[in-house]
Amino acid sequence: MQDSELRKNNEEFIRKIKEQDPFFFDELKKGQTPEFFVLSCSDSRVSPSIITQMPLGQMFVHRNIANQVVTEDESFSASLYFALEHLKVKKIIIKGHTECGGIKAAWLDNDEEELQGWISKIRKSFPNKHDIKEISLDELAKNNVLKQVKHLKQHPIYKAYGNDVEVRGCLFHVESGELERLT
Repeated sequence: MQDSELRKNNEEFIRKIKEQDPFFFDELKKGQTPEFFVLSCSDSRVSPSIITQMPLGQMFVHRNIANQVVTEDESFSASLYFALEHLKVKKIIIKGHTECGGIKAAWLDNDEEELQGWISKIRKSFPNKHDIKEISLDELAKNNVLKQVKHLKQHPIYKAYGNDVEVRGCLFHVESGELERLT
């Protein structure tokens, strides 16, 4: 996609929004009050706002490879804190997806040096390979979401500021577009 296409698409986006609501951007600049904090995979096929058709301002989103909750990740911790303490989100969604490259890389022992630090974090959510006969990558992605829900509930920031904030785990099926609720 060329820069000119990006500009053209942006102009079309603005035109459509203003047709529906001429004052939309005036309201948007006043601030955000999202209902959801979403932790999603970085994969370009699984944009949370697009797959749920949520308007701008409804989702505060943090993305990383394979949607990991890592206490030592300052960026995630800051996003979680801001969402809970300043934006007062009502729900947290951890959204994984089928066909996840991060899950695949971790399970199939990718050895690229630049990825090893992050892949080691993903592997922590996996069962021991010697304890199972067969498991699909999509089943691993589902299990990963469930593990990340548990990790989030143990995260110090969630424990300190997440009173009564519901945590959901979801799996987006790339092959069908379905968003499956897991918790």
